[in-house]
Amino acid sequence: MNVAPGTDGVLVDRYGRVARDLRVSLTDKCNLRCTYCMPAEGLPWLAGPELLSDEEIVRLVRVAVELLGVTEVRFTGGEPLIRPGLVDIVTAVAALEPRPRVSLTTNGIGLDRLAPALRAAGLDRVNVSLDTLDPDRFTKLTRRPRLDAVLAGLAGAAAAGLSPVKINSVLMRGVNEDEAPALLRFALDHDYQLRIIEQMPLDAQHGWARDTMVTAEEILASLRTVFDLSPDPVERGAAPAETWLVDGGPARVGVIASVTRPFCGDCDRTRLTADGQVRACLFATEESDLRAALRAGADDDELARRWRTAMWGKRAGHGIDDPTFLQPTRPMSAIGG
Repeated sequence: MNVAPGTDGVLVDRYGRVARDLRVSLTDKCNLRCTYCMPAEGLPWLAGPELLSDEEIVRLVRVAVELLGVTEVRFTGGEPLIRPGLVDIVTAVAALEPRPRVSLTTNGIGLDRLAPALRAAGLDRVNVSLDTLDPDRFTKLTRRPRLDAVLAGLAGAAAAGLSPVKINSVLMRGVNEDEAPALLRFALDHDYQLRIIEQMPLDAQHGWARDTMVTAEEILASLRTVFDLSPDPVERGAAPAETWLVDGGPARVGVIASVTRPFCGDCDRTRLTADGQVRACLFATEESDLRAALRAGADDDELARRWRTAMWGKRAGHGIDDPTFLQPTRPMSAIGG
């Protein structure tokens, strides 16, 4: 496919990929300080006027759903649970027609309190980040002693019916690479779904190095010391996780190998940052400003046109293996995971 972006109601790029999954960062702030995301002192946060308002977020999501064919909306951060208007935003997005599937990625702190209201608002499910089950390791990794709060958030999400509850875990060499089997056992015992993610070059300190990353092969080898894993017969499609049946199923575990087994050719995601920038790829170094156009009075059709143009320029792959790869200048907390 090699034509300019048209007005056919989809977000297509020059390689024929169609973006149906929208990731929306609601804030760049977070109540943890995970070592692979930001420094202990935090980051220079976006000023209030730079952030999209609740109404602006809902409008841009509506444009994506009604005019651009988006069918999945996931809210991220930073930490989305600290956004004051979160429940109202979810309510408005879940009321759109056609109704998108609405999910949330969170660190889980406070989720036990908010889960019932979010479920009532129309949230379908959650992904909760949890890298360790050891309280001391958790405190070292996140620089906050909040493991109990995260576990309470997981339980609260399940009780509210936000299922399947998924756990996202990042393994780091010399820190927690031995915990894959324990994390999977915990997930199985609580009827959660585990996804283990290769660490990606998205830290504010730019300290990521491929030769110290725990790879998908190592993750699977560790899991197989305890569990029998067999290929999942269900077609993967555009899902980021490659999944395996655990001990014959029906339970599954997934590995998201963005670095060693990239799935860019099937990517169906588009991203909107908390300050209204479109990112065609998580690792992009370029952004397209929708906030300025929106605040200058652009109508919905013009916003959709600009969004289509931004996605048309999406690259074939993330380029991590390219010797000229440049890490994004904004950390994951600012662009949404």
